[in-house]
Amino acid sequence: MEDCLSIIYTRRSVRTYSDREIGDEEISKILKAAMQAPSAGNEQPWHFVVVKDKEKLKKMSEAFTFGQMLPNAGAAVVVCADPKLSKYPYEMWVQDCSAATQNILLAARCLGIGSVWLGVYPREERMAALRKLLDIPEDIVVFSVVSLGYPKSENDFFEAKERFNKDRIHHEKW
Repeated sequence: MEDCLSIIYTRRSVRTYSDREIGDEEISKILKAAMQAPSAGNEQPWHFVVVKDKEKLKKMSEAFTFGQMLPNAGAAVVVCADPKLSKYPYEMWVQDCSAATQNILLAARCLGIGSVWLGVYPREERMAALRKLLDIPEDIVVFSVVSLGYPKSENDFFEAKERFNKDRIHHEKW
């Protein structure tokens, strides 16, 4: 297994996928990683909908401007939040579900699976479309969708790109 920093540095959005199926074991590992994410007060406000059905993936793609990869994906994970689980008067579930989504991306990378984070929340039209398609209750917030698939070619795979920018770092004050 590659070291942790290498996984982080080489994680990329992969939008073209091979026909290789993603097994249930890999999906379970990805979801276990998602549920290891930190959450405010350890509330763990998330729910996950796994979609593998090609017709549903195609219909899901219609909810996004940039969701063209979904019909060819091996699976998608829809990250949802249950705000009723919050004991705080503010919406910490946004950070919690962001951390869970990032863990999905990193776990997929560890397994050699490509991924793309598709933002849903706070776009009402996206949330409504996915709620309807996937029978998600009205009181549940659809937060994000992560498209998953094995990369179509090695050229589409994981290459480190330099993004470090020292001009964005401030010490002790701005």
